[in-house]
Formats: sequence, structure tokens, C-alpha cells
Amino acid sequence: MKELFKRSITGILYVFLLLAAVMLDPNAFDFLFLAFGLICLFEFKKIIKLSGYYIFIAFMFLWWFYIYLNKEDFMIGLLLLITLLVNLFLISNLYSKKPLILTNAHKFIISLFYIGGGCLFLTVIPYHHTVPFAKLLIIGIFILIWVNDTFAYLVGRTFGRRKLFESVSPKKTIEGFIGGVIFSLAAAFILAAYEDSISLWKWLLLAVVVVVTGTLGDLVESKFKRMANVKDSGAILPGHGGLLDRLDSLIFAAPFAYITLQIFNYVS
Repeated sequence: MKELFKRSITGILYVFLLLAAVMLDPNAFDFLFLAFGLICLFEFKKIIKLSGYYIFIAFMFLWWFYIYLNKEDFMIGLLLLITLLVNLFLISNLYSKKPLILTNAHKFIISLFYIGGGCLFLTVIPYHHTVPFAKLLIIGIFILIWVNDTFAYLVGRTFGRRKLFESVSPKKTIEGFIGGVIFSLAAAFILAAYEDSISLWKWLLLAVVVVVTGTLGDLVESKFKRMANVKDSGAILPGHGGLLDRLDSLIFAAPFAYITLQIFNYVS
């Protein structure tokens, strides 16, 4: 009971911080994910044993360049391409039975674009829309991830029998995954009534993209932790582990959500 209370308080404060940053001011939102990115990089750096501190400098330069300097679609597209390629490589590694051998250069590139790129796309999503800063859009993506995580856990714990990806995450079940998808689609249906710049069918499709890639992101981080033989990415959040443990789904899903939204803009 004490552990559940600790997890609940930490979870409430975490959600409040995210929502307050979105609603308060775009600069607060930007700097929150700069800070989150640095913390997640620090935790991931320890997991994969990346030496040196150049990764933090590279991420801050990338963040500064894309948030304050660059307005060119080509450069954003280049960042998106590299980030998606790195993420697809990490997805393919889930199915590999061979140990992943990485040089320090490989670790640097994966860290910069898997973690750094994901945080950057979470930051730029609300700016690349029909309004200057689409608060409800980014909040909606947060909600889809939270609903999926919550109901995948509850449904999986209650009805779960068949393992989703036992070699990486033994507790995840196919029933839990299906439950998360169903409740996320229900959440998307409700979100469509409040954020009408995206039609209902687009919200439903975005929910599927976010849930599937978010689940893969959770599995990717789980495999890195399994390789490093650690339970959590850190201990910054009492009862929850590290910040990366809370943001792994969001960070991984962000570039996929971004490209989905760009396709919506193109076809509308």
C-alpha cells in the first residue's frame, strides 16, 4: 500500500508538471523537454555505458538549432529521416537473437537520435500545425500514451494469458496490448470532440500509430535494460524508477506521430 501511494503521488506530480508546462507557456514546454532530454540521456548513457559527455553538448546544439534557428522543412525532414532509421534499427534488433555489439560511435548516434531526436519531435509537434502552438494536440498525444499504458497494464493483469514479447518483457501480454488499443481508440473518440482541427478518423489513426510505436518503444528500452541487467533506468521518480522509464513510449512514438500529422496536413 505504501508503494502504491508513492507511485500515485509521483505519477500525479509528473502529469501535473507536463500539463502545466503545456498550458503555461511554449517556452516552459520547450525547456521542460530540454531538461527531460538531458536527464533521459544521462540515464540511457549509463545503461549502454557510453563514455564521455559529448552527447549532452550534441543534444543541446541539436535542440538549440531546431527550436530557435532552423525553420526549413528540409532540415526537419533530414532529422526525421535519421531518427526514424535509428528507431527502425532498434525495432529490428528486438527480433535478433544475437547480442548487440556497439562501438562508442554507435552508442553516440543511437543516443542522440533515439533519445534526443524523440524529445525534439515531442517539442516541435505542437508548432507544426494549423495554430501557432497546438496545446490540445500534444496533450492528446500524452493522453493516448497514458491511456494505453494504464489499460494495457490493467487488462493484461486481469485477463492476460499469452505473452506479447516474452524474451524482452515477460509481463506484457497480447490481451493487455489489445486492451490498451481499444481504450486508446475510445480516448481518441473523446479527444476528437475537443480538438476538432483533426477529424475523428485522423484521431483514430493517430491513436493506432502512437499506441503501436509507443509499445515498441517500451520494448526497445526493456531490451537495453535486459542487456545491461538493470531493472530501472534510474531512481529519480520514487516508485517509478527513472525518467526514461516513464517517457520511453512517448519519446519513441514522437517521430512516428510527427510524420503521421504531416501526412494528414498533406492529404487534407
